[in-house]
Amino acid sequence: MDVRLTVHRSAHEIGGNCIEIATSDHRIVLDVGRPLDAPNNATGLLPTTLDLKAPMDGVLVSHPHQDHYGLLEETPRGWPVFCGEATKRLIQLTSGIFGKPIDRDFRLWKSGSPFEVGPFRITPHLTDHSAFDAHMLLIEAEGKRLLYSGDFRMHGRKSVLVDRFMAAPPLDLDVLLMEGTNLGSDKSCVTEGELEIGFEALFRQTKGRVFVTWSAQNIDRTVTLYRACLKAGRTLVVDLYTAEVLEMLSEFGKLPRPDWAGIKIVITSAMARMYRRKGNEAFVERMVPFGISAKKLSATHEKWVVMVRPSLMRDYARSGVEPNAADAWSWSMWRGYLDNKDGALVSKWLEDGGSRANHIHTSGHASPAVLRSFAHAMNAKQLVPIHGAAWDGDTTGFPFIRRLVDGETMTL
Repeated sequence: MDVRLTVHRSAHEIGGNCIEIATSDHRIVLDVGRPLDAPNNATGLLPTTLDLKAPMDGVLVSHPHQDHYGLLEETPRGWPVFCGEATKRLIQLTSGIFGKPIDRDFRLWKSGSPFEVGPFRITPHLTDHSAFDAHMLLIEAEGKRLLYSGDFRMHGRKSVLVDRFMAAPPLDLDVLLMEGTNLGSDKSCVTEGELEIGFEALFRQTKGRVFVTWSAQNIDRTVTLYRACLKAGRTLVVDLYTAEVLEMLSEFGKLPRPDWAGIKIVITSAMARMYRRKGNEAFVERMVPFGISAKKLSATHEKWVVMVRPSLMRDYARSGVEPNAADAWSWSMWRGYLDNKDGALVSKWLEDGGSRANHIHTSGHASPAVLRSFAHAMNAKQLVPIHGAAWDGDTTGFPFIRRLVDGETMTL
């Protein structure tokens, strides 16, 4: 019996993954991601080639980034959703605070433990990525074997997971569906350990405060910043959302917690109001013993490392927090985001104050060299490229590639 693979979206772009695997009368979808270039309020973004009326055995969400689950609510409610437990919690937390709560039939997997969805046998494998709880997925059906890489890298704090997977890869793969985000680019792929050294040096060299922009869900980066703060004798200041993410995920690993030494929660009026509107006043009250007001961050002699983004800047400014030449700032995210509205606001606020820029970041995705090594280690009969914009111009050194376009179906 045949197994069919359709890349509904992500064959020629980064993000927006939506990939279907089907047999004669069963099918699953790997991720239902929101395109990265979609306007915030845009709807009706699911690929038109994805049949929403035919039965669906399940949606498999590889990790909790919007470009992999952001269109979940556009899928029929009867479609069950499979993912890791931390992924479910992060999706529900984020949607509950910043949008409409997502309440679906979530069915949870455990890394390394196979489970069955219709005729599909699926084995999730925890991997290294800037998103917490990211997984690769081994899918077996009708005698065929397919590996979905999801998003991964080999220079984060969980790089050993990729090392081990490459040393003992799944055998006899028919298809490797692999991301290629960093092909054709020169993005930094240094280790989080090297970033920690860089941040520690920045913190020691700076007389005033250090303002840093990073994603609250990039747990590796939060850990890096926290460790660098401890070594440099500074205090890391995060917002309520970051504090809730850390508290929620603490049971999944040894992560900084709001009640640890060397970390403070800035309780801004705007974010506190938002939490109360969402009925989560109890969390705000629970954070008060570990919190500080935005006004305290105006003390330029204190050794603060302060999380900053536009939603916080308004409260900072009202509280007298004014960047100056003794301060430094670091954009610890993809540099391309500096060109958007939020990035421009952060940059202007800090540069107008004369703060020194020192951007320290590393990619959440594998380097081109690691992509080639990984593809060879998997030794699949065919490599189907996804999640990349340079696959047509940077294929040297890869094994046999089967190039698809969005909506095209191949039979394994």
